[in-house]
Amino acid sequence: MTDKNDEETRHINCFSCEHFYITRKQSYPYGCSIIGFKSARMPSVDVYMKSAIKCGLFAQKERKQKE
Repeated sequence: MTDKNDEETRHINCFSCEHFYITRKQSYPYGCSIIGFKSARMPSVDVYMKSAIKCGLFAQKERKQKE
């Protein structure tokens, strides 16, 4: 059984988002190309901390098929 508070605070996994990228800056290693910022944390965490809502711009990456 999951607690409602756990479910509300669980953040989107940016690694699965097509807008997520790794930067070359050690102090801000994660970035979101659609929002246009770099962060020391996962971008979805920063979005939630600023707006108290989950990121609405998440787009699932397409998985490449092995040949």
